[in-house]
Amino acid sequence: MKARWGSCWALAALCVRGQDLVIKTDVRLVEVYATVLDQRGRYLDGLGAERFEVRDNGAAQSITAFEAVASNLACAVLLDTTGSMAGSLPLVKNAIVQLIDTLREKDSIAIYGFSSTLKVLQPFTSDKSAAKKAVLRTRAEGGTALFDAISQLARELSRRGGKKAMVVFTDGQDNASVLNAQAAIERAKKVGVPVHTVAQGEARENSTLLRQLREISHRTGGQSYAVHKSQDVERIFRDISQDLQHTYLLAYKAPPVEDPRWRTIQVSVSGLKDYKVRAKEGYSPQ
Repeated sequence: MKARWGSCWALAALCVRGQDLVIKTDVRLVEVYATVLDQRGRYLDGLGAERFEVRDNGAAQSITAFEAVASNLACAVLLDTTGSMAGSLPLVKNAIVQLIDTLREKDSIAIYGFSSTLKVLQPFTSDKSAAKKAVLRTRAEGGTALFDAISQLARELSRRGGKKAMVVFTDGQDNASVLNAQAAIERAKKVGVPVHTVAQGEARENSTLLRQLREISHRTGGQSYAVHKSQDVERIFRDISQDLQHTYLLAYKAPPVEDPRWRTIQVSVSGLKDYKVRAKEGYSPQ
């Protein structure tokens, strides 16, 4: 079976005596993004699929699809464009432009802005110049519907093929979302695309919001950051850029279950000592 990324569901095609027989089957592929680091925090690249073991609720699974670190990446940047961002937006724009420059030729990036609603500032493109222009013409205005934007974008990303990631930057507390924080967290976890979050200003000073952003990142296999001084912004985006380039994508067929409860995922790598794997912790069967 050849896996088709961008959907949890796949078609199985069988060749019978020279004739193609296409059989539609409900085969759900669980996507798992994994970043492997040594004891010093250095990325471990060049690992083959045979080195990885994935366990679903403790049971070993057969990896049916695998994309190495070198595979192309689709990155969505979700930028807070609310009124409170007016002062810090120029610095953030510059950091995002530098992130765009680190992408490889065949990687693609999309720029989204959110205030009271989610806006597509630049659809996915490998044209770095177009992406930069979209960032630089961004303006700050409106309220903050952070959780709605994260949930909506995660759902849109799940439809894309191949390796995906989301980078979220916000400086304010959500005051305009229909969804509450826990609903957004659950939806992001269900999609499973790594979400890297960056908090600045009022967002950094709100302990509840910081915890919620950390949970979104932790549960999806991303990382969470807080900007304490202006110089942190460029460093944080450099760290995120590095992480985006060193992620494996694994997939396996979800075991047939009727229980809708959360299922845990554990990822390990053979032949390594004192290493760390960062990956999503589980998924919802339905």
